[in-house]
Amino acid sequence: MKLQRAFDVVPGDVIALVGAGGKTSTLVALGYELAEAGLRVLATTTTRIGADQLGLMPYALPLGRSMADISAALGQHRFVFLYESLRSGKVFGPTCEVIPRLLDSIDSDVLLIEADGARGLPLKAPRPHEPVIPRETTLVIPIASLTVLGQPLDEAHVYNAAAIDERYGFGLGNRIKSPWVAQVLRDDSLGLKGTPEQARVIAFLNQTPLQGYLRARARLIAQFILRSPRVQGVALGSVRAADPIYEVQRHVGAVVLAAGLSRRMGQPKVLLPWSDNKTILGHILEQLMLARVQHIVVVTGHRADEVKAQADCLGVSTVFNPDFAAGEMLSSLKVGLQALPPQVSGALMVLGDQPHIQPRVVTEVMTAYAEGAGHIVAPSYQMRRGHPILIDRRYWNEILALPPDGAPRDVLNRHSDQIAYVTVDTDSVLRDIDTPEDYRQERRSAGLGR
Repeated sequence: MKLQRAFDVVPGDVIALVGAGGKTSTLVALGYELAEAGLRVLATTTTRIGADQLGLMPYALPLGRSMADISAALGQHRFVFLYESLRSGKVFGPTCEVIPRLLDSIDSDVLLIEADGARGLPLKAPRPHEPVIPRETTLVIPIASLTVLGQPLDEAHVYNAAAIDERYGFGLGNRIKSPWVAQVLRDDSLGLKGTPEQARVIAFLNQTPLQGYLRARARLIAQFILRSPRVQGVALGSVRAADPIYEVQRHVGAVVLAAGLSRRMGQPKVLLPWSDNKTILGHILEQLMLARVQHIVVVTGHRADEVKAQADCLGVSTVFNPDFAAGEMLSSLKVGLQALPPQVSGALMVLGDQPHIQPRVVTEVMTAYAEGAGHIVAPSYQMRRGHPILIDRRYWNEILALPPDGAPRDVLNRHSDQIAYVTVDTDSVLRDIDTPEDYRQERRSAGLGR
């Protein structure tokens, strides 16, 4: 995956890179990538960089040049670095007060800003005067390198290590653990310090291996970082690779449809016994938790108090669908999507009568979404689409706008070219319960007797 896609860069963005472990490399790689895509890219620093790093830029100009000269350079080179002065082997950039003038006067499409320094170390805590993020910033990218794992928490390996120890008491000299990296990056006074309120935040774990144990650890760190609602996503990758981003972990939710009347069953299917003294609903919720789905909402309707009690036992939130009796699946999905928190990027549509749901299948669907396979991801068994289906937020308004006699498949069919199918080896994605005989048969197949 390219950097532009991973960070959702669009014309008009003002992007500040902060933290440690690859800021300059990311700025340079992103600048070249955007320029190759036809955008006019202006770059600068609000702190300072080494003079040797100017050689990484296709073209550099001092701020004293006329706006016409800078515009002409952008037209010729597409990617231009601006600096204020060169002193003692350092390149100094403009102050934050100059940024609005650059935005108003220069006809660039994107402004990239290295807004932090870290002496080439893989992790940092800012000092009181850092970082220097302009208030016009629309995207902040906090960066850390995975090479810091296992290194001592000291000034030789971590910029301003004492501040991290003072904040969390990890102990100077102790080996750095995965959760420590996450806590630093998501902390409002450390990794997110100075982030403008309106800016979106996508963190970057640089030097993540393509596969193996450290890739799994990077995913775990990303999940810890995403405990902050301030962070929209965490990119995993290596900026020096041809395709630098392997995946982007985002906030993923699940809407569990549990409002139906279940007329053929005579009682709500979700309340039927399943296994280990749990109902079907309780079993489904546990499977979603095992798959580490972060935000789960159960949509209630018929016998709502009993369904809610089941969800409450597991600490899962519920929302009542007042149209459950006539609205079918669509009305419940609409209510559920509207109940998810704003940071959720995509939602799994989970059937409340599909007790064979498996955590590994849910994980495969979420992994395909994180790796950019598609904006809609569905499991497929023998060329048949199953559930749960993960739907990116960009399609939610279309679902919410469907008429009462519509169905979620109307939107899926409209965007069939955006559906990525994950081939699975189990028919559990197709099996649900509609009748008492279905229920008996599914219990037998699960080894639960009649």
